[in-house]
Order: sequence, then C-alpha cells, then structure tokens
Amino acid sequence: MPSTAKTTSVKIDTPLHDEHAATPPRAAPESADPLAWVGHFESIYADAAGDEGRIPWADGRPEPLLVAWLNAEGSGLVRPGSKVTVVGCGLGDDARELADRGFDVLAFDCSPTAVQWARRRHAAIADRFVVADLFSLPASLLRRADLVVEISTIQAVHPSLRAPAAGAIVSLARPRGAVLAIARARDDADPLDTLGPPFPLSARELADLMQPLTPVSAIEDLMDDASPPVRRLRAAFRRI
Repeated sequence: MPSTAKTTSVKIDTPLHDEHAATPPRAAPESADPLAWVGHFESIYADAAGDEGRIPWADGRPEPLLVAWLNAEGSGLVRPGSKVTVVGCGLGDDARELADRGFDVLAFDCSPTAVQWARRRHAAIADRFVVADLFSLPASLLRRADLVVEISTIQAVHPSLRAPAAGAIVSLARPRGAVLAIARARDDADPLDTLGPPFPLSARELADLMQPLTPVSAIEDLMDDASPPVRRLRAAFRRI
C-alpha cells in the first residue's frame, strides 16, 4: 500500500497533552495480556489519588487536535445530535467538549477510578460515562456510534494488542459510521519504539489497522505545538 499521509504543520491555540509533565506512572506490563494492561491503567488512576497532575495524559482540557478537527471538518461527517462514542475517555474532557456541542455522547474507560473521577468532574453529564473493557466490549456498545473518537488508545497498549484494539474500535461504529483516530506518528522505516508506551504508529500501520474502513481524506501527519513538538497522525475513517 502506498503511503496515505500528508505532512503539515498546524498552529493550535491550546497546548496538546503534555505526556511528560506528570509524575512517572508505574512501569507498563511487558506482556500482551489484556488484563494486565487494564490493571495497569487502573493503577495509574488509583495511585493518583485525585491529583490530576499525576495522570500523564491529563491536562484539564479537550484534545486540541479533536477540537480543531470538529471546527474544520467534523460537520462534514456528523451533526449535533449524532451518537458519538469516546474510547478510553479518562477524565472526560473530550466527552464534555462533544456533549457541549450537542452530540449524544457515550464515553467509556477500562478504569473504574477514571470513570468515577470523570463523573465527579462533569456532573451534568455523569450518566454518559461508563466502565467498559475495549478487549471485551458489551453488546450495548457495538455498532452504536455515528462517530467513534479514538485518541491515543492504540498507541498506549502493547504492539501485539494493536490489531484487537483497532478491531474493537471499528466494531463500535455503525455501518455508515466513522472513526476519528489520533496517535503519535513515526515513519515506516523507523524501528518500533520498545521503550513505550506510547508506541508511535506509521500512517500505513494506522490505515491497515482501521480496515475495512478507509480514510475520508489523506492521513494527516502533524507537528503539534507541544514543547518540544510532538509528531502525530490524525484521520477520519469510514466504510465506502
């Protein structure tokens, strides 16, 4: 498959998640056991004991690359009132942004502590947050969403779990639904980072993982405004 990425540099008014600012969490599992990874993420939230500064990917605001996409391109795929599922919702800022824009949001995380935390932070939409394991999804979540928002979940798990994780994410979308995916980027020729997570993806890998969905447009290869800048991929995928 030829490369599907286009490389650009974007100016984002709010900073992206600073994945290095917080206290380092426990070491990630070396195995590809899904239950070990579920336990790993729960331990990060539980150990934080209510301190958002100890969650490496939390910065108290929605993901700017999501906000920018919604402002520029999202209306071409989904309208207010559409059903949106947020994967790995964490403390809930992305879900709150989507709810504030009028979407029918359901957000889930494998960590009960994260879900309870999100409910407290966003009490007005507390019923939109549920506990669910991406590797063992309840039937009620399948084929529900007009749009699935996947931000940094695939990159956060063991590379051997990428395919089942991506397959589960695709299964959340309705037959004509879409998936918005955002992840750290690398070139195909670069070795897979063994020091993760995060484990960056190439545009080719992301496109392959999202099959049978295809990119709505070329996968974007973006340098964000973090300090130092972080290279990321962003793309919406849909069945054609």
